[in-house]
Amino acid sequence: MRPIRIVLGWQLIVTAILTLVFAFLWGAHAALSAALGGAVNVVAGCGYAFMVARGKSSSVGEALRGIFRAEAVKIVLILVLLPIVLKNYKDIVHAAFFTSFVITVVVFAAAIAVRDAEPDKPRSLGDS
Repeated sequence: MRPIRIVLGWQLIVTAILTLVFAFLWGAHAALSAALGGAVNVVAGCGYAFMVARGKSSSVGEALRGIFRAEAVKIVLILVLLPIVLKNYKDIVHAAFFTSFVITVVVFAAAIAVRDAEPDKPRSLGDS
């Protein structure tokens, strides 16, 4: 779960930075749009993390099924939340919303680069 927590934290940081940037560039509606774009992926990432955390696998096949289910939950949440935001927020700034959304998708994909455990300690020459 450590990599997912780290990546969700990265998504929150990126969303906050983009919110501030768009607030400075285009004002309050752009800032809120950027925040909502990032929030869609943060919520979807939380759904993914929930599904992964509750899965208990004793084989590679079960682990893969759990990951696919978690990914399906994430996609469904995105497909539900995007239209809700776009329909209900009439003053949305599309450039800010989709920029934040896409960047946070890329950040979530970076989870593969996060190690789950502490790096191995260097071995001495006598260790095998």
